[in-house]
Formats: sequence, structure tokens, C-alpha cells
Amino acid sequence: MSAFELITRVVISYIFLLLLARLMGRKEVSQMTFFNFISAIVFGTLGGTMITDPSMSIRNGLLVVACWGAITIAAGYLDLKSKTARNLMTGEPVIIIRDGLIMEKTLKRVRLDINSLMAQLREKEIFSLSDVDYAIFETDGKLSVMKKENGQQPPPPGPAIFPLPTEVISDGNINTANLDKLQLDEAWLRQQLQQQSITSIRDVFYAEVQKDGKLYVDKRDDR
Repeated sequence: MSAFELITRVVISYIFLLLLARLMGRKEVSQMTFFNFISAIVFGTLGGTMITDPSMSIRNGLLVVACWGAITIAAGYLDLKSKTARNLMTGEPVIIIRDGLIMEKTLKRVRLDINSLMAQLREKEIFSLSDVDYAIFETDGKLSVMKKENGQQPPPPGPAIFPLPTEVISDGNINTANLDKLQLDEAWLRQQLQQQSITSIRDVFYAEVQKDGKLYVDKRDDR
């Protein structure tokens, strides 16, 4: 492939992809769905192949990119006009915390583990699950959270004992490392659970020691 042909391919590919991008409309990266993400990867791959692969003629390369662009535009049109198509391509937001309780089955369905959930809550400056009323997992993978109102908050905590709410049970398993950091033991944990009429660790999906030393518990299969 000569330098002139390579430059020609680069210029034509750039102009053609730019036109297609304008036709498909604007969308911020943070708002991209999984389908948008896949389409962007395919466009990049096709554009790169058209530029560097001498066995693919410019005409065939433009034809392939145009076909994929037409499919993407048609899918975007269906996404706007049909709720069924929109649900098929992008899915629906799902509630993963309802009335302060974690929906474990929903977490598994969206393939989100408890550690990832807590990390997303911390990104929103929420360090205790007890502060959350509702949480919705959006189609772009982000978490929308509604905090509990003042009237729903638990009684004001006593003097702070620990610097942050700390996980001690996750998915029915005791986090002994965190218990040790808090200078607590399993006997204390089981005693706290018994006070809440919980006899088995396996019945607990998530539990944390709050800043005032109290134990917050989310039971397994509570919905």
C-alpha cells in the first residue's frame, strides 16, 4: 500500500465516520448503554480495518461501515419509538434496595455483588446501608439513590465509637478481619444477632457495625 493510498483511506474514513456520528446523534459517554458501547467498538474496528487492510477496497470498507451505521440508526429509532425494543436493547432500571432492604435476587440477576454495591454507595458519600431508602440500578450501570428522610432515620446515634460503618457479614459469611480491626469477636456478633431474633449467620445477607457500635442487619430473602 502506497503512502498516498494510506492517506486517502485515512481521510475518507475520518470524513465518513464523522458524518455517521452526526447522523446517529449526540450522547455523552456517561449515558452510553451497552449497545452504544458495542456499536462504538465495532465502528472503531471497521474504520481501522478499512485504513490498514489493503485487501479491503475503500468501496467495500465504506459499504460495511454504512451498513452497520444504518443498523445502529434503525436500532436508535426503534429505541425511541418502541418500549419493547428499548427494553430488549438497553434493559430496564431495577430496584436493588427497597425500603432499606437489599433485594438479593435482583442483585444476582444484574450480576452485582455486595462489595460493588457498597462501593457505589460510598461514591455517593453514603457509608451506611441504614441511610438508604431506595436504590435503583440504571441501564448505564450507575446507581441512583434515595436517602431516608429525617422521619425515617433511626434514632440519633450515641457517641461515635468507630470511625466508619464497617461490614462484618457479607452474603452469610463473617468478615473476621474487620471484626478484629474493631476489636470485636464472633461471640459478640452472635449475641447481637440473637437480640434481633436471628439464630443463624446464614440468615444474614449483610451486616455492619455502625459508628455508634450498633449492628445494622439486612436479612437474607427478606422480600
